[in-house]
Amino acid sequence: MGKAMSREEIHNKRWLIWTMVAVITFANCVDSSSLNVALPIIADQLGVSMAQVELVVTINLLTVIGFILSFGRLGDIKGKDKIFPIGIAIFFAGSVISFFAHSYVMLLGGRLVAGVGSAITMALNQGIIAEVFLNGERGKAMGMNGSLVALGMMLGPSIGGFIVDLCGWNAIFLIHVPICIVDFICCLLFLPNLNRDSNLKIDARGSFGFAIVIIMIYLAVKMLQKGPEYYLTCLLLLILAALIGFFFYKSERKTQDPMLDFSLFAIKIFTVSLFCSLLSFFAISSNNFIVPFYLQKVVGYSASTAGQLMMIYSIIMAVVAPFSGALADKVGAEILGVIGLSTGAVGLLIMSFLGADSSVWHYIVGTVLMSFGFSTFQSPNTTLIMGTVPPNKTGAAGSMNGLTRNLGNIFGISLSTALLYNLMSLKLGYSTTTFVEGQNDAFMFGMHGVYLLALGLVLIGLVLSIVRLKNKAK
Repeated sequence: MGKAMSREEIHNKRWLIWTMVAVITFANCVDSSSLNVALPIIADQLGVSMAQVELVVTINLLTVIGFILSFGRLGDIKGKDKIFPIGIAIFFAGSVISFFAHSYVMLLGGRLVAGVGSAITMALNQGIIAEVFLNGERGKAMGMNGSLVALGMMLGPSIGGFIVDLCGWNAIFLIHVPICIVDFICCLLFLPNLNRDSNLKIDARGSFGFAIVIIMIYLAVKMLQKGPEYYLTCLLLLILAALIGFFFYKSERKTQDPMLDFSLFAIKIFTVSLFCSLLSFFAISSNNFIVPFYLQKVVGYSASTAGQLMMIYSIIMAVVAPFSGALADKVGAEILGVIGLSTGAVGLLIMSFLGADSSVWHYIVGTVLMSFGFSTFQSPNTTLIMGTVPPNKTGAAGSMNGLTRNLGNIFGISLSTALLYNLMSLKLGYSTTTFVEGQNDAFMFGMHGVYLLALGLVLIGLVLSIVRLKNKAK
């Protein structure tokens, strides 16, 4: 795998290489966005609660989080060109298993396998782009990659909703199968040899320790979802996660080739940009998980209509992302970060006032502002993350950026649903971890709390972005 090419040949074929990398990113986004709109129907047909169906999404994200740093390091050692096609093949296999799933457990298994494939491609895609494109075009390439992400997110809900109504939820996993097949063949034929460092080592102990910490935190959040009687268990799990995390940190600092390269956090812009990315994806994933239930369960739209309304976010993103990436190369990424998070915060504030009988235009205005804001923010922020690290660290930086995105997604979903269930239980007077038919007021009470939490976190990111901009001016 990987063809020997000169620097000039790679430059001449940079957009072909970008296409091969971006296409699987597109497939991943179609996969996740089409699944979101199907969650209420999957819960009904498989006879599981809202809390259980959440795991269909989060098991994929947990798998990505557990493996993404290790695969980023593996790409640096063996070559991104060799490992990337393997990720496509594994993602394809997981999608096929999910299609044939006839039970909740089999569906979880398919999502887990697909998560391994996603972890590989997410760990390496930004590193490949950063290595192939020079500084003058890197922002544009990242922005166009963001545009393709938006296209996948845009088509997913609409096509997914249509297919669910027409063929059933299993069929949504076939949407991206042809893309995987074609992209896998193209990568084998055209992906060039890329930088590798065979002196690096896989940090197996660090990988295991990190996975344990994330699982402990996730289990703590799941306990939080169940109500006050589980708060002590939640606290104990968090304490245990903190202890293991401390020993993980000490071990990684002493390891010659650590899985998590803490030296990168000494780069202030890199660290601040990663944290702002985490906060923004927390807000985005909270919205993406809760909106299908609001549109289908509270308002009463069909899956296809809900999917079309959810497309609005991605349509705006598809238009804005490439321009924000290219604009970052000209005016600077820092100012666009401030503008983006400011606008996204206004959108979240508007969404926090949604009601069961609100006009559809209320939803549209809030969604447009959120999408415009976060789309303006993401591509320039990614340019800052990838542009501040040494060339031999792009694999590690790309995988850490992918890890941050997925941490934001999984804890955005799990923490927002924990808050949702606790507020619903408070409103109802008894404990619940699912949507209660005929109790729309309780759901809306919880949903408003979720949007206010997301708004608060985005405002923290906005303050940090303003400080980042002022430091650049100095």
